[in-house]
Amino acid sequence: MDVSFVDKLTQIINDLYGLLYQPFGLPIILVAIGGWLSIRTGLIQVRRFGTALKFVSKGAFKKDIEGEGTITPFQALSTALASTVGNGNIGGVATAILVGGPGAIFWMWVCASVGMATKYAEAVLGVHFRVRTERGELASGPMYYISKGLPWKRVGKVLAYMFCFFGAATALFGTGNMAQSNTIARTFVEAAKTVLSADVPLWVPGVLITIMVGLVLLGGIRRIASVAETLVPTMLVLYLFAGIVYVLLNYEALPGVLALIFKHAFSPSAAIGGFIGASVSTAIAAGISRGVLSNEAGMGSAPIAHGIAKVNHPAEQGVVGIFEVFVDTIVVCSMTAFIILSSGMWTDPTYQAASGDLTAAALSTSIPYASLIVALCSFLFGFSTLIGWCYYGEKCVEYMFGAKTIIPYRILFTALIMLGSMVSVPLVWALGTLLNGLMAIPNLIGLLFLSGVVAKLTREYFTD
Repeated sequence: MDVSFVDKLTQIINDLYGLLYQPFGLPIILVAIGGWLSIRTGLIQVRRFGTALKFVSKGAFKKDIEGEGTITPFQALSTALASTVGNGNIGGVATAILVGGPGAIFWMWVCASVGMATKYAEAVLGVHFRVRTERGELASGPMYYISKGLPWKRVGKVLAYMFCFFGAATALFGTGNMAQSNTIARTFVEAAKTVLSADVPLWVPGVLITIMVGLVLLGGIRRIASVAETLVPTMLVLYLFAGIVYVLLNYEALPGVLALIFKHAFSPSAAIGGFIGASVSTAIAAGISRGVLSNEAGMGSAPIAHGIAKVNHPAEQGVVGIFEVFVDTIVVCSMTAFIILSSGMWTDPTYQAASGDLTAAALSTSIPYASLIVALCSFLFGFSTLIGWCYYGEKCVEYMFGAKTIIPYRILFTALIMLGSMVSVPLVWALGTLLNGLMAIPNLIGLLFLSGVVAKLTREYFTD
């Protein structure tokens, strides 16, 4: 692909991204609606966090779950986490810091704190408004709760199709596909260069991930959920173990990292080394956009999985959604941020156009051969996200065009994995975050107007 064309296309997408994610654009809308849902549910993410832990721990070991649904609540959580805990946690955090400076991490936390209530509401509505398709399968997601829940049926139908269009586009061209294969390929290449002193072409890991994802997708949601149920806990334990070892080795840097984050959340970041500096508005945009990219609260993707869980009441799956955001952003993303900021490599000119390779290089400053660990985690994170997002996009395509389009969609999805592995980093992440924002708009409208339904169902279940 011609470099000048890629640069021009990236600039156009970045301009659109900047317009959408300006501080008084989508970021404040996401935080405001998340805050409103927090109020309507009585700070559900704080008051019922213990309930969330209980449901998740019980679901992890109990397989004979009662209730109508296709998959267990833990499989639904694992499928949703498979999509959220992806390379946004490795590469997305890195790009947030490179674009917005250390202050971007604070705004990522803000996004997550209210995003837990948003994800709760999405899961509740997903279960409440789920339907059976022409194939007899349960289906859920914003397209159903928007079209069925809003009193203005024509408006609801238009918003539902908007969500599905941008949802399918995100699955095919954005963070649900190409951004994942891109980060996997680059961390693989970084590991080969660092550990083996070998120059591996990007297409090699691209071919491997394409074949493996294609084999899983042949089995549909039940195989996806089964793979996710095993894969997600494994990859989380592996990455968090490496991160905890790094933190213990560098614990004296923690106060300085926290001071850096809080200072630059409200004041500009000066240019240092290769880092060109960032304004507060850029930090807000980068933090919230990458936060949404990572935990997907407000995007409307997760209720497609949560909504088909075997539960007796929508609120039961809602509290599971709270745990999802907590793990993704407060735990995993914070770990990545500490690794990058404490290493000082975020100012290295070599890594100013990096993503997951920056995380790999930063971890390697304290742990020998850590780039191999990051490459493996990136592969597991990306693999799980790819299979989860293929299902999300499939449901969007099915809603718009019917079941006959599912197989052609899966073929196209698999082919684009290969293309994504070789596309430039700025282009693939700019396109991904732009599509995330466009996908979120109709969903946020639905959440706002259906907040009363969420509040009613919450009161109905929690009667204390």
